[in-house]
Amino acid sequence: MFDREDFERTKRKNAHEQADDQAFAGIVKDFVVRSDQFGYAYQWTWLGLPIIQMPSDIICTQEIIWQCKPTVIIETGIAWGGSVALYASLLELLGRGTVVAVDTVLPESNIRAIKDLKCAKRVELIEGSSIDPSVIGRVKGFIKPDDKVMVLLDSNHTHEHVLAELRAYGPLVSKGQYLIVSDTIVEHIPTQTHRPRAWGPGNNPDTALRAYLDETDIFEADEYINSKLGPTFSPGGYLVRKG
Repeated sequence: MFDREDFERTKRKNAHEQADDQAFAGIVKDFVVRSDQFGYAYQWTWLGLPIIQMPSDIICTQEIIWQCKPTVIIETGIAWGGSVALYASLLELLGRGTVVAVDTVLPESNIRAIKDLKCAKRVELIEGSSIDPSVIGRVKGFIKPDDKVMVLLDSNHTHEHVLAELRAYGPLVSKGQYLIVSDTIVEHIPTQTHRPRAWGPGNNPDTALRAYLDETDIFEADEYINSKLGPTFSPGGYLVRKG
């Protein structure tokens, strides 16, 4: 009755059929656009800290970390710290590892909230631009030769900034580990005028990722993950380093 291999085969089959269903894709896109009007992604927390992501992206990231067991997780863009709490709590359960989190602004209240976590020993915070050479150097300082490095990019979402991040942090990802480029959805939905930003269609993480993949062949998209997510802020943004 409980055949795990059959269960996993069925999951993958359903995910790929779901990805090919244009009616479903339309419903998902409409949901993402409409729900953003109400700040749907702002509703969620991890260990009490706001995590501004779609629930499917949160769960998927958990799956990746648990499966791949990175020892260093680099995140650009911290906001309230919920995603840092997610990664650190999982590393604590795994018994090893460090989250290196970078943001241009680190309010003292957010720092305190992160430091109050029981898994805070897993966290290193860096204040500054993720594309500043000195910041990149500090991030690299936390990586040892035998570390397994995962990278998540979720800061400034302009093409120029994300492409610079990809060039700086992409090569740090270890073979078999993941690079997650957040908010590629911006390319696939109308400009969201209720929340003006410097990015939009034609100038966003998706365009930057496509440009980066034209420069390098070290990554491949995880088609299963990108097929199964449904409502996501990062369509096509889940990549694994070849190896």
